[in-house]
Amino acid sequence: MNLSEYFDNTKGVGVLATADSDGKVDAAIYARPHFMENGTIAFIMRERLSHANLQSNPHAAFLFMEDGSGYKGKRLFLIKIREEENSELVKEISRRSYNSDKRGLEESKFVVFFKLEKELPLIGSGK
Repeated sequence: MNLSEYFDNTKGVGVLATADSDGKVDAAIYARPHFMENGTIAFIMRERLSHANLQSNPHAAFLFMEDGSGYKGKRLFLIKIREEENSELVKEISRRSYNSDKRGLEESKFVVFFKLEKELPLIGSGK
């Protein structure tokens, strides 16, 4: 099963970890990634700390823990390659309607694209 199928078919909780240029780390709950036709991985982001960190340090890690007993899941090591602000792509790929989220209607939204550097299981090195 490829990563796109895995995330389409697996429920769980995701955490995106970023760090600023000084190495100060942030971790935030994020939805499952979007897998683009060109092989990149994308996340919809608001103008918050995770997004700000990526402006000075393009490296990120996404940890995904599957629902259920035990510790199953994935760790994705990512590097930002580009982003688009308030694009139609946000509406196109969003899994939920931003129109129903009244708090964020005026807030900028970005689609941030990453290259996958490495994939590991949630626990262990994958060897």
